[in-house]
Amino acid sequence: MATMKFLCDTKRCIECNGCVTACKNENDSALEWGIQRRRVVTINDGVPGEASISVACMHCTDAPCMAVCPANCFYQTEDGLTLHNKDTCIGCGYCLYACPFGAPQFPKKGAFGSRGKMDKCTFCAGGPEEDHSDAERQKYGSNRIAEGKLPMCAELCATKSLLAGDAEIISSIFRERVAYRGSKNAIWG
Repeated sequence: MATMKFLCDTKRCIECNGCVTACKNENDSALEWGIQRRRVVTINDGVPGEASISVACMHCTDAPCMAVCPANCFYQTEDGLTLHNKDTCIGCGYCLYACPFGAPQFPKKGAFGSRGKMDKCTFCAGGPEEDHSDAERQKYGSNRIAEGKLPMCAELCATKSLLAGDAEIISSIFRERVAYRGSKNAIWG
């Protein structure tokens, strides 16, 4: 079975935010106000060496969010995706502090200190509900993986900087790009 991963080629990303819009449009029924599953971060904005990167949950193999969750709401699929169950989430926020990518997020409504149910990128793989059910769509958004498709953010990336899919395939595509660019000591075997 393939291990699914994201990879963003910073040399191609033009900060168009198409991936952000694609994610919001594909998962609109599941996103509460204030939740942004994908965002584009620019480093050294406006100066030589500027680089933009599309960031979301990286679906870590040894996910820190999963390690700290006292409610065990996180689980990993056979594809290596780190998903969550909103029904068991208690809103403690430990995952938010443990994740180095800022992927777990909480709705921006309610009284100070109340978090509600955590949300994060699902790699367009839905959730623990039955595939393509109304409950799955309302809680987790689109389930493109069950349809044999890639996440919408990567599918609609205009420059193909955001790659998603089998880790072996996307890393080989990236290695080819790096070799084509002629970066010294940047290719690995």
